[in-house]
This record gives sequence, C-alpha cells and structure tokens, in this order.
Amino acid sequence: MHLLVLLAAAGLAGGAVVAQDATRNDAAANEIVVTAQLSGAPMWTITTARGAVILVGEIREVPKSTPWFPGRLERATQNADRVILGIKPKISPGDMLRLIFAGGKITKLPKGTAANDYLDADRRARLAALETRYNKDYSRRSFLMTSFDLLSRQLGLTKNTGKDATEVVKKAARKADVPSEPVGTVRGEDLLDSLADAPPESHLPCLDAAMTATEIGPELIEQRGQDWSAFDIPAVMNNPLEVALSRCWPWTDADVASELRGQWVDAISGAAAGEGTTLAVVPLRTLAENGGVLDVLQMSGFEVKGPEWRKEGDAAQVFRKATQSP
Repeated sequence: MHLLVLLAAAGLAGGAVVAQDATRNDAAANEIVVTAQLSGAPMWTITTARGAVILVGEIREVPKSTPWFPGRLERATQNADRVILGIKPKISPGDMLRLIFAGGKITKLPKGTAANDYLDADRRARLAALETRYNKDYSRRSFLMTSFDLLSRQLGLTKNTGKDATEVVKKAARKADVPSEPVGTVRGEDLLDSLADAPPESHLPCLDAAMTATEIGPELIEQRGQDWSAFDIPAVMNNPLEVALSRCWPWTDADVASELRGQWVDAISGAAAGEGTTLAVVPLRTLAENGGVLDVLQMSGFEVKGPEWRKEGDAAQVFRKATQSP
C-alpha cells in the first residue's frame, strides 16, 4: 500500500511506481489469461484494477478424444498468484458410520417395494427394455443408483476419460507452490441426511433423464466433450447427458445448490477485490445455469468476458426472476 506524501515530487514518484506496478500486473495477468485460453477449456475473465480472475468452466469425465491441451492450463496455473478449487466435503468419522448404517436406505428401494410400484406404464416399459438390453435387474435398486449405473456403466460416461481441469490445476499448483484452497465446505452430515431422507419419487426426474441419455447412446459423451472444447456452452448445457447429471442428486438438492452458488460468488468477489491473478476451476453447470454464478456476477456489476453461456432471450428471463418481489 502506497503512503500519501506531502511533497509534490514524492507524490509524482509514488504515482510513477503505481503506474509501473499496474503495467506489470496487467502484463502478467494478460499472459496467464492467454495461456489458459489456449488450453481449449472454456473460461471467463474478470479484469480488475490490480489483476484478473479467471474462471475455468469444468466438466468432469472428459473423453480422451476431446481436443484440449491440459499442459497449457498447467503452465497458466504455475504463473497464477492463487488458485480456488471446488467444494470440499467435511466428512467426520460419525458421517462414515451414518453412511454404513444408511447404506441400504440409500442404495435400495424401501423394504417391501419394487420399482414398478412407483413407475407408470411408460417408465416401466422403458426401464424393462434397458434391463433386457444390458442384462440387469433394477427392480430393487434405488432410482438414483439405477440412474448412476445407466450413465456411468451402460452409457459409458466413466470410460476412456482423460484429465479433468481440477486434477490438472491442483497438481500444477502443488508443484509450483501456488496457494490453493477449496471454495468452501459442505458438511457430510447434511449431504447424507438430504440423500437418506429423499423419497423414491424425488429421484424419478433423474431416472427419466438418465434413461433418455442411455437410449440415445454414447455419442452424447463425445458430443459433450466436443462442444465443451468448442466453447458452445448452450449446446453442452442442453446435451441430454448434461441434463441428466443436472437432474440427479446432489444437484437437485436446493439447499446444497444454493450454498454452493453463494460460496462461489463470494469467493470470486473476494478475489476480484484483491491483487494479482486468481485462477478458479468451477463446475460449468454452476457457472452457466440460469441464475447461476455468471448471471449473478453480471447482475452484480462485474464485466464478465468469455463465451456466451446462454441463448439469446434467456437473459431477460433470468433478470425477471432475479428482480421479482418475494
């Protein structure tokens, strides 16, 4: 912090130092931004008086065929002043015991019931067709576990994947001694309670979307990766696979989603008020959803530069929702 001085000469000298520092900060920030953008991951920047905040929009389980260059994001990370990564669950030994005792409640339907007790004729037929195709029996599984199995194993979401942005940035920051911290924490107890207490019917939208994605086929996975690296954010958000992921727990837990969004907005606002360049890896869904972090930042007065994250016309809808009286 520069001290105020009474002498005009000293004041001029101090002004020169400020200008030189600002020039150096701008040059350093620009170099990091350019390097990060060349990685092929979609990102948004907020330029500040004393640096920049870079928001990398992450999707998990990126296919190896996706044309992006993690090494460039690694170099950008090594030159950043600080890194912010995703949320860190706070798991206690008691939470682990709760998970063990609640395991059956989470993974299976309530005792004495089967899937068909909750499904209408259309859902029954669709699920039966998938069970036949993959030689599986989902009759007693919870709808959430069935959805995860359809997406990860049958559709192939977790197969032939490359590096995620979080993995790249976390490793690069540790290697270069760049300060790194999670955006916040969520108590494991809260997560487990929300999952264990959710009735089977609450997971039906997740099942519907998972069945739709699986019925379409694994080309959705490749397309999602291609659109992500091409910065076509609306296409990623509207991909049936991404839609399915957004309709499954924990993203459907309103309290968790709201807390997560608030923590990211607070962390980014704090970084923008600081000095130097901050690189943050944020779930793309959290950034680009209607009323998400990018919308909130923009409506809060930040100039957010980067790819368009929603189709023309969505902005008015987001603004109306944000300004409606409770």
